[in-house]
Formats: sequence, structure tokens, C-alpha cells
Amino acid sequence: MSQEPRTTRSTRPPQDNIPRTRLMRERVRSAAQAYVQTHRPTPPLSLSELQTHAQTMSANVGLERQFRDYAALLISNALWRDTVAGIPMHKRLLLLPRCLRDARDCPARCDEIGLLCEHCGRCVIDAFKRQAQGLGYAVLIAEGSPIVMSLIETGQIEAVIGVSCMTTLERVYPYMEAGAVPGIALPLLYDGCQDTAVDSDWVWEALYDTTEEQGKRLDLEALREKVQTWFLPAALREILPKTNCQTHSLALDWLCAHGKRWRPFLTTATHEVLDGHVPDSILSRIAVAVECFHKASLIHDDIEDGDRLRYGDPTLHAEYGVPIALNVGDYLLGEGYRLLAEADLPAPQRTSLVRIAAHGHRTLCLGQGRELTWSRRPCVLPVNDLLAIFRDKTAPAFDVALSIGATLAEADETTLTALQSFSAALGIAYQIRDDLDDLLTPDGDRQTIIRRPSILMSLAYAAAGPAGQTRLSAAVNGSLTGTEALGATLECLSACGVERRAADLLESYKSEAIAALSALHHAALKGLLRRVITKIFFDFDIMGCCNDPQT
Repeated sequence: MSQEPRTTRSTRPPQDNIPRTRLMRERVRSAAQAYVQTHRPTPPLSLSELQTHAQTMSANVGLERQFRDYAALLISNALWRDTVAGIPMHKRLLLLPRCLRDARDCPARCDEIGLLCEHCGRCVIDAFKRQAQGLGYAVLIAEGSPIVMSLIETGQIEAVIGVSCMTTLERVYPYMEAGAVPGIALPLLYDGCQDTAVDSDWVWEALYDTTEEQGKRLDLEALREKVQTWFLPAALREILPKTNCQTHSLALDWLCAHGKRWRPFLTTATHEVLDGHVPDSILSRIAVAVECFHKASLIHDDIEDGDRLRYGDPTLHAEYGVPIALNVGDYLLGEGYRLLAEADLPAPQRTSLVRIAAHGHRTLCLGQGRELTWSRRPCVLPVNDLLAIFRDKTAPAFDVALSIGATLAEADETTLTALQSFSAALGIAYQIRDDLDDLLTPDGDRQTIIRRPSILMSLAYAAAGPAGQTRLSAAVNGSLTGTEALGATLECLSACGVERRAADLLESYKSEAIAALSALHHAALKGLLRRVITKIFFDFDIMGCCNDPQT
């Protein structure tokens, strides 16, 4: 179980020439990539040529003048991306600035080369350096060090992934251009020279990008759309046996209902990226089975939690009653196992698929059982106890989806073990994100913070004094009720800085999921799962500003 990291947050303002929100930064990056694909300028470009392209692109997309230098930087990255991806990782250098460290408590010392990281885990440098070196990178924590050009001149380094402030990147660019050095430049988000921050997802993406991934780089949106077509009514009627029964009709409607369909998507994407040869006629049935398990768990969860709405509509038990809803959930479980057991696959493979699903089903029920036990005598759980429930409740769905996809592609045990570790961390991060959504979504039902075991309550209780702990306990155990309980809870959460603490913990488990990828020996699968993390969590900007929470 990983521990909550110590983090710092800069109080300095964001750089004026960098968009404040991640969504805006992603839009500028997408525009730069589209511009390069359309116009195909040939690198290296002089600074004046690059600025001309940035001016043209900015005018085309209506980008404000102040962001043109930023656009130029992203155009340069798009130009060099394929070249850098084609260079072996042991021929690449990751260059990090010292100002990413925890300025107050960093135990590292500096020498003539740069910062000598002690791997204390207090800042994001530790995670970046460990992962990069594990992949084969050379890593320097310095800015403008002469050793960088020396490494390039001797042929030991052929590409650079550099993190720095915009001012330094602009100053270094002419030297990179003059030496035709392929590079990806990732700007810091804050002005100033201490406690700065960088968009971590962009750094991870650049580190893991390889030619192998480029050759098999999946179009995730196109794949999502294909998976969605398998859940249209006509497609489901082809997969599920037709019967004139209300149970079947309700199950079909529930499968067609809204949802992100992450789990069947992950099954399909994992199979595709591992070069599986199962045709869509079989793969679609396996994907539907995975969704059957998920939708059944939602029906049962809604009953157990007393929820009246799902996807903005009445839950199944709210509309048809508990007995019918329970039966539909059980029917979906049966259909899921039937689809796996009857798949047109070799018998050992079918057995493996059923075993994976059964193990995940059992683990999920045990985790849900602990939560139901809690509901009989509610209290604020210690953080580690709650994370253990999250691990059992949410992680199995990801593990089942990924492991089934990998098994279809005949992956080895090392891959399956790595997927289990990845899923455990991803599931916890996903649940933390859901709890934060309860707090931050304007139209959300904040009472869920009290009605269910919540990481927000656990973190607040750990940070609060005796008076605060008494109020939180009273809100959970029913001594305080209604608006009084919610008001006392929100006051305590704010006083303890829980929003930030939960965001830090979320980033910690995202990083743990990323670290699990180091055990994979398949670069394309690593790249896929790294992109999946970004895809799942991209729309969640807990800071409400340009700074991505640091690990």
C-alpha cells in the first residue's frame, strides 16, 4: 500500500504565455499536431520559421497573441515526435529542472553536474527519474549544463526530453536547432524558480513514446466508437438470445443505457494492441460479457446503496421494485458467464476467461460486503482500511477487463501479473476521483460523502483535531442529521484542506499505476495503458487552474 506523498504547491502565478487550464493546453497541442500533419514542415526549423508557423496556426484557430510562443513550442514538439520515438530509450536524455523539487525539505545536494536526487519521494522528480532510468534513459536534474551538449557530441545521447520554463526553452532552442537535435520540450506551468510544476501526463507520454507504439498506435476514439456500436439494440439482439420475457427486455435496455463502457473498451484495446487474432464476431461477444458483469454490479450496488437515480434516470429497482431488479442483475451475470463459456475459442482459453471473471466477481463481492458491514454501524474508517475496500470493490472490474483482453491475445503470466498491479492502483485512483466528484460537482449529491465510506471523510478525520473528529463522527453515525450533518462535514473538509489532500492521493495512485507498467515488456501495451490513464482522468482538473497536482 503506497503512502500519501508529501507535496508542495507553488504560490507563484502561472506563466502568462501558457494557457491556465489543461483543456485549453490540450486544444493548443491538438491544433499544433493537426497543423504539422497538414503542412508537414521539415525540421529543423529556424526560430524565425517556427514563429511564422506559430503565427499562421494561431490565426487559423483564433489563438490569442500571448500564446504564440507556446504554440511554436508545441509545433516543434509535433515535428520531432516521430523522430524521438524512433530513437532507442537508452539513447535519450531526460533533462529536469531543479525547481521541481520540494524547496523546503529536499535532502538532495548539488554538484557541478546537477541535483543528486535522494529518492525521498517528496516531489515528482523521484517518480520521473526512477521510471526514466528504468526505461534506459540518462537523467540529469540541471538546466543549461554543458554536459548535455557533450553527451550529444559523443553520440551517447541522440534525443532530449527537456522540462523547463518557457524563458529557458526559448533560449536553448537555437542551440538545439543548430545541432539538429531531436527534442521534446515540456514547459513548466509556473513562473519562478522554486516549487514549480509541469503537466505530468505530458512528461509520461513523452517518456513512453516509441516507434513500436507508433506503428501500433491505436486510434482510441475510433476504437471507443466501434465498441459503442456493439451495444446498440440491433447488435445486442444478435448477441443475446431472443426471448419474450420482461427480464430479458429489461436486461437488454440496461445494457443499452448510458455509460462510458470503459471495461469492454479496455478488453478490446488490450487485445488489439497485443496483436490478438480473435475476430470481431467473437471479440464483440466477449466485450458484451464484460459489460454484463459491470451492469449487473451497478444494479446490485444501486439496491444496496439505496440510490434512486443512475445516468439521470430512475434506477431499475426504483422503477420496477427490488425483486425484479435483483433478478435482472442475476440474469446479466448468467449471460456474461454464458457468453464466455460458449465463445468459439479453444477450450483452455475459455476456461481461463471464466476463471478470470469468477475471481474478479468473488473479490468484488468481498469488498462490497465490507462496505455493507460498515453500513450497519457507520463510522469514519482509517484511510488504509478504506483504500483496501476500494481495491477490492473497483479494481477487479479493470483487472477482469484487461486480463480477458490479454488472455485473448495469449499474453504471458508476467503481463497478466503486471496488469493486476496496474488495475489495483487504477481502481483506487478511480474511486478517489469519484469521491472528489461528489464534493466538486456543482449539481452533485454531497450527502453521499456521509452516506457511504468516503476518502474525503477518512482524510479529514486523520487531519482534524479532537473537536473536528467528534463532529465528523456525529455526521456519519447519525447523531447529526440532514443539513446540519452536511454543513458540519463540509466545514471540517474545508478546514482540513481535504480537497488538496485527496488530489495528492489521487496523483499518488495514478503514479503507482504508471510504475506498474515498468514490469511490462511490450512497449505498445505500455503506451496504450499510459494513454488510458490520461484518457480516464483528463477531464478532472481538481486544481481549477493550470497546475497539475504534483506527486
